[in-house]
Amino acid sequence: MAQTPVWFIAAASSGFGKQVAVEALKHGHRVVATARNSSKLSDLKDLGAITMDLDVLQPFAELQKTVAAAHGKVGRFDFLINPPGYILQGALEETTTEEVEQAFRVNVFGVLNLTNAILPYMRAQKSGVVAHFGSVGSWAGVPAGGIYAATKWAISGLTESLALEVGSFGITVCCVEPGYFRTGFLNPSATIIAKKNIPEYDETAVGAVKKMLRERDNQQLGDIEKGCKVLFEVLTQKDGKDIPIRLPLGSDAFEGIAGKCDATKALLEEWKDVICSTDRTES
Repeated sequence: MAQTPVWFIAAASSGFGKQVAVEALKHGHRVVATARNSSKLSDLKDLGAITMDLDVLQPFAELQKTVAAAHGKVGRFDFLINPPGYILQGALEETTTEEVEQAFRVNVFGVLNLTNAILPYMRAQKSGVVAHFGSVGSWAGVPAGGIYAATKWAISGLTESLALEVGSFGITVCCVEPGYFRTGFLNPSATIIAKKNIPEYDETAVGAVKKMLRERDNQQLGDIEKGCKVLFEVLTQKDGKDIPIRLPLGSDAFEGIAGKCDATKALLEEWKDVICSTDRTES
């Protein structure tokens, strides 16, 4: 008899983490839902999830203990959903070293550490699916969001590399790249703005993007329930197709990524002779 799949989900108190948990529970799967404060997961607990405190910024040894305790309860990890992240709004010149380091700690190092704590169990069982969260911002720089873009590009690179490293162990890795979805991501309570403001940037693209982000809150095109239904079906291979290394979500993500690919290809073709002129000429 097939075992009931188990999902380990970080940042499950809101957004994609929470809705993926709901989707998995709806299908009778087991869920370990985690958040910095597990009291915020009471609704998931009522639906049948095991809830635990977990802060991705904990020292690695503490993360390992939490993951081991979860494994002791459920016996296996079939899916890791790893979406922690936030956008630091500000021109690069406006951001401080401390603000940038904190963004990388949460968006990159915390994600990587949790994955490294889970992987030994997946390697031992010779199966598993790891889903990291990049973004449409993984593909293009954006004024006032350069640090966020940098962290999400890092996640894309880590994810592609990890897929090549763990595929022989039966582990599949996917980078989920949503466009703008109607979650609390842009709510004022979740917004982190660089403490330093340089007025000269206010009338530039930086100011325009800050204004756009304020106005787009609760106006995003993406439907979180539809997005997580698709994500669940892709990761569980409902249609029998292989899990893609990248999974953009949303028509805005499709258009943005396609445009970047077209522009990059055009650049390569325009500069091909120059690019290729640097090879050594062997006698």
